[in-house]
Amino acid sequence: MSDTSPKPVRFDKLPQGQDFTFTITPDADTRQDIAARLDLLSLRKVRFEGKIAPLGKTDWQLTAIIGATVVQPSVVSLEPVSTRIDDPVTRIYRKDVAVIQDEEAEMPEDDTVEAIPVELNLMEVLEEALALSLPLYPRAADEQEFEATYTPPGVEPIKEADIKPFAGLADLKKRLEGDDGTGK
Repeated sequence: MSDTSPKPVRFDKLPQGQDFTFTITPDADTRQDIAARLDLLSLRKVRFEGKIAPLGKTDWQLTAIIGATVVQPSVVSLEPVSTRIDDPVTRIYRKDVAVIQDEEAEMPEDDTVEAIPVELNLMEVLEEALALSLPLYPRAADEQEFEATYTPPGVEPIKEADIKPFAGLADLKKRLEGDDGTGK
């Protein structure tokens, strides 16, 4: 079975023992909405393709590839930085996983395992996978890291060496040992 639209998937309606394949390519309006939610300058060439396959008698596994071209502002200059993303996506939906409703809960060891939902919205999975694949600190290839200093007027900025308390110990040790290195 195959699907090219982002309709919700109902696990209880999937044929047992068969894979459900899907390909989702959001239209321009949908890409623009996703870009706005993820604070992107633009989002192009989005494709989410994969399958949901039976895993044992009651569980399911989603394996897919998320592909997209994203444009984000550089963390250094705010200039647009284009990045191509082609990442694998894996989710395991298990019948025996409890749904956590509490706002404060520990992170599970395996973050790909979830409880089987009544309906699986593949557009939500696409957006989550894309968000997790985005570069955290986009930067153009020619941009260097920079060091900012903040001081009031008339005050000398603190240097990196000043905040390393053990940086001068080697020099102090040499002075205490004397010129010949014997310490006498």
